[in-house]
Amino acid sequence: MDRSSELADFLRTRRARITPEQAGLPAGGRARRVPGLRRDEVARLAGVSTEYYTRLEQGRSGRPSPEVVEALAGALRLSPDEREHLDDLLARPGRARQSPAAPQRVRPGLHLMLQTLEHVPALVLGRRTDVLAANRLAREVLTDFDALPATQRNVARFYLLDPAARERVLDWELRAAETVAILRLEAGRYPTDRRLAELVGELTLRCPEFTGWWNDHKVLRRTHGAKSYLHPEVGELHFAYESFQVPGDPDQTLCVYNVEPGSPTADAVRLLASWTAAPLGA
Repeated sequence: MDRSSELADFLRTRRARITPEQAGLPAGGRARRVPGLRRDEVARLAGVSTEYYTRLEQGRSGRPSPEVVEALAGALRLSPDEREHLDDLLARPGRARQSPAAPQRVRPGLHLMLQTLEHVPALVLGRRTDVLAANRLAREVLTDFDALPATQRNVARFYLLDPAARERVLDWELRAAETVAILRLEAGRYPTDRRLAELVGELTLRCPEFTGWWNDHKVLRRTHGAKSYLHPEVGELHFAYESFQVPGDPDQTLCVYNVEPGSPTADAVRLLASWTAAPLGA
């Protein structure tokens, strides 16, 4: 990944979404050639010279001071995830986080936890949204990741490349775009991850919507939210998911899909659990 180009595109897309009125600046009488703020307006808001901000946006200024980064984050109204992404893009080449070469493994205690959470879908995700482990309800509600080759067990690959996902994920476009934003955040964190680059290349070629979402430079950290699916046997399923960073491995995330007690989804999930329960003695 060309970090200078990534930084330039990120800053440009962030300033393009903010109007002068939103930033508290007078709109001015002259026509604007580009949407959002101009470079000189961002520089004024951040308290730096236009020449310096231009060099920064072009990747020619070196690492700015923490005070300048904070000022830019405020001027561009960056979210916490965007602020982290900016730090990743500004990291010196020698200090950029390196993606570990060893494959990720889920420790036995975490596998046991997934089995204990037998009443709701739960899965462990690793780098690149790789599915490292999933309980039987997660495999039933999304797709049977265990039946796929190990290299194909990936949430982004399922959402964006599996035709069944467009039918099963009720708000597919929104969730697919969020998944791309998660990948974009990770690309800034691990710019030398070859497998991530290969995944992005495949998604670019095979998913018509991917390039537009990727070029938006939106970033997102998986934390919590809502998920809705259409199961072919039990109908609509609505979950409130929570994500937890796994102690001992910050690149692993435990995702639990909770259900409202007494809701139609709770009844449907209970039915699915009874259908997929392992035989006694198995």
